[in-house]
Amino acid sequence: MKKHKLLPLSETMHYILLALREPLHGYAIMQKIEDMSHGDVRLAAGTLYGAIENLLKYDWIMPVESDDPRRKVYKTTEAGLAILLSEQQRLQHILSLYEGDEGNEKI
Repeated sequence: MKKHKLLPLSETMHYILLALREPLHGYAIMQKIEDMSHGDVRLAAGTLYGAIENLLKYDWIMPVESDDPRRKVYKTTEAGLAILLSEQQRLQHILSLYEGDEGNEKI
């Protein structure tokens, strides 16, 4: 299978897909990411909405109905969850390399 052009995911895309495992609107996404990253990642609105456009384009997130018509709410799709699983496996493999094999020193 051909590798998708957005893979590996950027840190921003990772955090957005992870945050949107529950339905959230833009400002709530930014807050959730800041919380998940312990304040290390703070997204500007332009960065967030550019990433949302890409994620919508590839059907990795979808809009969902909201009680507040002024807010656009999004959620990760099954395809987006599959991408997260694939990236999780890739990152776990990389982390396992830090553990080292017999005879190799750990960092």
